[in-house]
Amino acid sequence: MTKPNPQARERIVAGAADMISRRGLNATSVRELAKFAKAPLGSTYHYFPDGKQQLATEAVRYTGETVSAALGEELREAGPVAGLRAFLALWRDIVIRTDFRAGCPVLAVAIEEPPGEDIPAALTAAAEVFDSWETLLADSLRAHGTEREQAAQLATLVVAAVEGTVALCRAKRSIEPLDRVTMQLEALVGASIGG
Repeated sequence: MTKPNPQARERIVAGAADMISRRGLNATSVRELAKFAKAPLGSTYHYFPDGKQQLATEAVRYTGETVSAALGEELREAGPVAGLRAFLALWRDIVIRTDFRAGCPVLAVAIEEPPGEDIPAALTAAAEVFDSWETLLADSLRAHGTEREQAAQLATLVVAAVEGTVALCRAKRSIEPLDRVTMQLEALVGASIGG
């Protein structure tokens, strides 16, 4: 019996997140995900016996946890404006580094039509990730003096604006939409905390 290799599993998940961020979920097969992650197809099915939906769900959660860790650390150490800047800088780096070929795999999963009538686990995971990012932002805003409802609204606006702006950047092959949104969001967040 082969021992599980957590590094191999994580490499497959990270590769899946990267590929989904570039091509979306529906245009990606398990075979392509395995090839992109430089993993044997058999290993991919070993780690993800439920196939593409299980792998996509893990990829969404992986992205969510990675972004949440970076965002949460910045929010705790430097506050909402710095946290917002870090959140925007992360997406800016991804868009530029991939020459406008990649966006957010969480958004990619969220906007695609789910097969069948049931809500797939990957879509549920995407909603949970967006909620976690909003919660991190709202909690930080409240901790810095923003009223509860305004903090929640502003956190939703930030996540929605950033996700949409990343899509605009990819479509326009320009970072200008992200730069414009950055200025406006920084002003809103700064005003909400009295900065």
